[in-house]
Amino acid sequence: MPPTPLRCLRCDRPTGSFDGCRSCAAEGIGVNAMPPLADLSGVDLARYPGGPWGLPTALPVTGKPVTLGEGNTPTIRLRTDPDSGRRTESTGELWLKYEGGNPTGSHKDRAMAVGVAAAVAAGADTVVAASSGNAGAAAAAYAARAGLRCVVFTNEAVPAGLRAQIDALGAERVVHPGTALERNEAMGRAVAERGWYPLTSFSVPSPGGNPYANEGYKSVAYELARDFAGRRIDAVVVPTSRADLLGGIGRGFRELTAAGLLASAPRLVAAEPAAAAPFTAALRHRDRAEQERTRVASGPTVAFSLGEESPCWQGLDALWRSGGSAVALDDEAILAEHRRLAAEGLVLEPSSAVASAVARDLVREPGALVVAMGTATGLKGLVG
Repeated sequence: MPPTPLRCLRCDRPTGSFDGCRSCAAEGIGVNAMPPLADLSGVDLARYPGGPWGLPTALPVTGKPVTLGEGNTPTIRLRTDPDSGRRTESTGELWLKYEGGNPTGSHKDRAMAVGVAAAVAAGADTVVAASSGNAGAAAAAYAARAGLRCVVFTNEAVPAGLRAQIDALGAERVVHPGTALERNEAMGRAVAERGWYPLTSFSVPSPGGNPYANEGYKSVAYELARDFAGRRIDAVVVPTSRADLLGGIGRGFRELTAAGLLASAPRLVAAEPAAAAPFTAALRHRDRAEQERTRVASGPTVAFSLGEESPCWQGLDALWRSGGSAVALDDEAILAEHRRLAAEGLVLEPSSAVASAVARDLVREPGALVVAMGTATGLKGLVG
């Protein structure tokens, strides 16, 4: 039995499966089914220790935590005038929430800590993920921590550093020669036929990842609210593909405002590569029904871990609720930001750099405070 009941975010129908709402999928719309929002009434944010397990009552999972010390990642102020090598007071403040500081080097640790704990609670002996790298590495690490078998469906394009990390952590890597869609279909068959516990998305249209795992991302919002206590965060910019992180951060801010722990939630901004930007395309439409049904051609990009052909509804929901937006950048702009961050001592994946590149345009107004999510270290992709 699942730890907590799930209901579709869009139509509120109950579901007990991990492939999203089937009623909405029949309309061609990928919608995740999620547990209820947590009640944070009475929480003292100043005493919150950080990470998903810092507020265990906010999670839909009971039982012993599975943890490697994830969360409480640093928030680093970036220069807003890189040409002069100093900050200027004529612009706002740009901060980077550096998720590369997590145990396996990415934001995925927050989700996998909770997802693997949910698998243990469900009595699973094998967890499975389809991944281009970081999710597979995190799944492997937390499965090893919990003593579970882990299988990762991946492809030949995964950087050598990520392959080595997955292998070193004891996961079984299944290299699928086909497209991402074919890889996910193979994972879906394994889930259906072998009863393996899924930690990532595998169905079409994609609703997003495991809903219990995604609740781990709420801790990003809790940490930002704690660390910027007494200050208004104007926007949080999130690299976005299936919007698991975007949706989780949005849910965390909703819980904080509902409990009176935050006066107002920041605007959320989805940052995408231009070669695969369904949210940017969707928000060009005025009508939400058109936005839900947007389709784009997805092409290759240096931000290789990002890329969908349709917007997952959980991401649209987070953007609608926060009055947010979506911005797409070409590979040249993403790589330029990658180099700019390196000049400040930060090596991030290009898929992470897209967020701070977008955020730079949001801090031109004096007094603005913008946070960009730096989702993963770039050290895994380095060779030589």
